[in-house]
This record gives sequence, C-alpha cells and structure tokens, in this order.
Amino acid sequence: MKDLRDKMEPVVRAAAGLAPASGARCVMFIAAREGEGTSSVAASFALLAARKASRPAWLIDLDFRRNTLFRAFQNGFASGIGAPGRAYDASLKTEPIYATSPAVIRGETRKDGRRLLGVHPVQGTRLMVTRFRTEALLKGQRVQLRTRPEWWNRLRKAAGAVIVDAPALSRSSAGLAMASQMDGVFLVLEADSTGADEVIALRDQVEAHGGHVAGVVMNRIGADAHLADRLAG
Repeated sequence: MKDLRDKMEPVVRAAAGLAPASGARCVMFIAAREGEGTSSVAASFALLAARKASRPAWLIDLDFRRNTLFRAFQNGFASGIGAPGRAYDASLKTEPIYATSPAVIRGETRKDGRRLLGVHPVQGTRLMVTRFRTEALLKGQRVQLRTRPEWWNRLRKAAGAVIVDAPALSRSSAGLAMASQMDGVFLVLEADSTGADEVIALRDQVEAHGGHVAGVVMNRIGADAHLADRLAG
C-alpha cells in the first residue's frame, strides 16, 4: 500500500458534496479488478477525512479474510501515523454486518458472532480501522456479509465519517451488497490499464444495486491519483 494523502484533496472535496442520509457521511471505494490500489486510496482518504470529522472516523475493510487495512497501519504504510491500538467491539449493539455458518465460534459464549469484528483506534489520529478475527473461525466455517441497515444507521450516529474499502469486484461482490447503504461510491482504476468500458460496467452494477456513483479515482499505484468524474456521469 502507498500513502496517497497528498493526492486525495480533490476526492475529499467531491465527497463533501454528498448529502448524507442521516448522521455521518458514508463513502465507499471499489475497483473492477485487483491491483488497482483501492486500499491505498481508501486509507489515505480516511486519514484526511478523520482530520475534519467532529467524531472519530471509521475505516471499514470489507475484505474480512485479509484485513489489509489493519495490517497496513501495523506496518506503518503512512508516515507519521501510529499503529492500531486495542480492539473495541464493532457490533454497535445490533446485528452485525455478517453471519457465520455454522454459527458456533471458538471461545464465544454467544452464537451470533458479534465480537468477531473489532475496531481499533489508529494512534495519533482520529481514525478507527476494523479488523475481522479470522483466527476465531472454526475450520470450514464460512462468513457471509449482510446488509443490516440498522448497523449502518447506528454507525452513522457514532462516527464522524465512514469510509468503506470494498474488495475488487473480480474477487468478491461484497461492495455491491453494501452499495445501497452508501451516500456515494467512488470507482478506482489504474489509469494506464483499465478501459473505460470496464469502468462503465462497474458503474452500472453499482447503480443496479442501489448505489450512487460519485466519481472515478484515476490511480497510478503510488505515482499519482486524481479524480476524474467524466466516466461516472
């Protein structure tokens, strides 16, 4: 992952124009293919958004198996930023945005899996980053995402901003499942490799699932990143 904070101001300004349904603004980043730099864009955007938020911003990693964002902060991907601190329960006292099958979890007294998703304060910032406790899953146990509008509503009330990093559509449809809960979705593409037709197809799928495409982030994987909304209209 790359620190793209010096490239993200145009995206932050574009997101500021999105009217939240209620409470905190929810923004998602998603790409059609893996390797487009979506996590770098999302994490860099989140660090900037956290500076301006009235309450701590939450950075949600929908790729539960990899926990890419948590590990990136652990490894110091952004200069001057500390590591994630202790975990807090991210269930928000309601049904979580996932379900396990079968439901029994090692070391848990409850069977609904609420404690599997934690959120960690990133030291020196007003940002919280999620981590899914994959080590608590039993062999063969599956995790499936659930839309859970009430969870998102409670998160909007608790957070100052919500930023969602969705896995590439070529790997998972997790982002499409959550698109309807977002105030805006930004499509991420590597400027020199992803064709306009691929981006337009992704836009159409997001909108078909109830999402609003707010723009396209052209990313050169660390060398450059800028907003190009012409493909999103």
